[in-house]
Parts: sequence; C-alpha cells; structure tokens
Amino acid sequence: MSTALITGASGGIGKAFAEELAARKTNLVLVARSAEKLNQIATKLQQQHQVKVEVIAKDLTETNATNEVFDLIKEKGLTIDLLINNAGFGDYGDFAERDGERQLKMIQLNIMALVDLTHKFLPLMRQRRSGSIINVSSIAGFQPMPYISVYAATKAFVLSFSEALWAENKDYGVKVLVVCPGPTETDFFTEAKFPETLAGANNKIATPEEVVRDALQGLEKGDSTVVSGGLGNKIIVNMHRFLPRESLVSAIAKQFKKG
Repeated sequence: MSTALITGASGGIGKAFAEELAARKTNLVLVARSAEKLNQIATKLQQQHQVKVEVIAKDLTETNATNEVFDLIKEKGLTIDLLINNAGFGDYGDFAERDGERQLKMIQLNIMALVDLTHKFLPLMRQRRSGSIINVSSIAGFQPMPYISVYAATKAFVLSFSEALWAENKDYGVKVLVVCPGPTETDFFTEAKFPETLAGANNKIATPEEVVRDALQGLEKGDSTVVSGGLGNKIIVNMHRFLPRESLVSAIAKQFKKG
C-alpha cells in the first residue's frame, strides 16, 4: 500500500483528501496543529478502511517544524508516495492596517513550509522514479487581490512554483500538480476574518470533496494545473488575459472593499 502525507489535515480540503485516499486503501500521515482532531480522524479512517494512519501534531509556522516532521517520518521508516501540501490560511483587510506578524506567518505556512517539505521529499521520489506531489493553490493566485493581498501573492507563488516543478520532474516519473479551488465549504472565510457580506457573496461554493475529486483526476491524467469549481472559476482565472491589469485590480478592489 502507498502512503500519503497531508498537511492541514484536520479539516476542510485536507480532511477530504484523507477520507478519499483512505477509501482508496492509501496509508496516511496526517499533519496539523490539533492532535485531538487528527486522532479523531485517524481512529475513524482506520476503523472504516483498515489503513494505517500516523498523526503528527505540528504547527508548521514554527521554527524547525518541517525538519521535525521529516525526521519523524524517517524514524518511522515510512516512504511517502504522495505529498499533499494543503496547509494554509488567509487574512482579510487593508494590508497597512493588518497585523504584520500574521502576514509573515502566512508566508511561512503558505510558501516556506510548502517549499521545504517539497524539497525534502522530492529528491527521494526522483531516486525511486515514482511519486506524486499535490500543492493546493487558489483561483486567487491568478491575479492580484486587494484586501487579501498577501494570501493571493502566496498562492501565485505556489502556482508558479508547482507548474515549474511539473516540467522539471516529468522525466523522473514524478507527477506534480497544483490544484486551484475557488470558494469552498471550509473555515477559510471565518479564519481570514472576512465580513459576512463578502463571505457569503459567492453563489457557487464547492465542497471539499469536489476539489479532491478534481485534483486526483488531474493527477491521474498527468495534468500540471487543475482549476476546480466549474466553468465560472475557469473564466475568472483567464480574465487577466482580456482586461487591462489596472482595470481588473481596480474592479477587484471595489468588490472586496468592506462597505
């Protein structure tokens, strides 16, 4: 049986990945801050699907956290066949007025932890000439997003980084996919402190299960990028090709500015 490592696995898209992969008889290593939530998920999935589930309670914004995760996996003698870098968070508001430490933690989690874990596991996959990586970006990564400026910039990094790795690793038998969901039924809007009027402004909200389905289908096909959530999201991510950048960013600012 293969083994998948999932960060941000205690809820939302990460939890949905864990549930779907366990149903496919994949052993799991689940990483998130809450040991209690992870243990509940692990117990349920082990009972339902007879898979092995390891739990690592770790805050990936902390210094040396990714090294500790990697060392624990080595100590357990585990081979990671699928790495899913899902952990991340956003923050709504005027950048100049937001908490600076929170912005830096967002960069640490959304970018630095993702890059470091990828750099630790990718060489091992290349040596075996097999393995897969799924990085979770967002449709916000396709254009600047006023009022979630740092979040969107981190997701633009993830998008560009992942697509480059897809090309670099094709000849090594390693698949790299970036999945870009739109609004999804998770705690994102609450954690990012979106105003209720904006958090509920989208009529089309995807389920985490839909995002996972789209991602795994894309991975199987060898795609580099999957925009999840239907035709509307595919139109959104291509708007920058048809509108002047200043006009597009100004329109987004008007839409996202708290009234």
